[in-house]
Amino acid sequence: MKAYVFPGQGSQFSGMGKDLYENNAQARALFDKANEILGFEITKVMFEGTEEELKQTNVTQPAIFLHSVILASTVADFAPEMVAGHSLGEFSALVAAGALSFDDALRLVAQRAAAMQRACDLTPSTMAAVLGLDDEKIEQICASVEGEVVVAANFNCPGQVVISGSHEGVRLAGEKLKEAGAKRVLPLPVGGAFHSPLMEPAREELAAAIENTQFTEPRCPIYQNVNAQAATDVATIKANLISQLTAPVRWTQSVKNMVADGATEFVECGPGKVLQGLVKKIAPEAVTAAV
Repeated sequence: MKAYVFPGQGSQFSGMGKDLYENNAQARALFDKANEILGFEITKVMFEGTEEELKQTNVTQPAIFLHSVILASTVADFAPEMVAGHSLGEFSALVAAGALSFDDALRLVAQRAAAMQRACDLTPSTMAAVLGLDDEKIEQICASVEGEVVVAANFNCPGQVVISGSHEGVRLAGEKLKEAGAKRVLPLPVGGAFHSPLMEPAREELAAAIENTQFTEPRCPIYQNVNAQAATDVATIKANLISQLTAPVRWTQSVKNMVADGATEFVECGPGKVLQGLVKKIAPEAVTAAV
């Protein structure tokens, strides 16, 4: 079975999507439509912007979403048997599976980015990648940090977990994690503590927008970040999407469950090759490819 997977924040690069725009009329029409919906020329930033401009949350999230979804729309006989997306990529996956329209999903992604930015501005916070320690140990150590917010936020693959929280919480956890044997604790260049309780204001804001958006039953199961389980029920998909902002991304578990349910090939659809690398570490037997 073929699974399509969609990347999240961090995969952006200057020039992303330019070849699609120049060489595919359908893609060009969707990019132009996106500029209208967003109220600014995101294509200009995607095609010509600096790394710094592309890193802004209100640009990064819609840019990666657009690149992923428009790329998928150009695939002949696109027929995923299961889909998943890493964090923001879950919105791309929902469009690819037919659960959300392009327009509605783009509006939600823009609202999500703005809400996350406001939550970041409200409470300065950060994230760090922890290498070479098992998941349970990392969760235990984060829970042992008193008086500060710090949690395991992204279970990316065995031996790679991202922690998220207040600056002091991440610093204290980092020290303890190194003492416990972590090979490295690398601070990440992000604007805030994504997938942590500090995103609660953004979750509340996004919840209202999701509840007021029409979803339809997807044509194939989507494996959602919150619980790594296959979902096709609209109410379940919405609830999981709302919870996603403050809950960890269970990517390791998602890929394992997809393989257990019959996935043999994972096709990454979007900028970069991050997810192919993670899938190879989680399920070495799986075939990986890119659109």
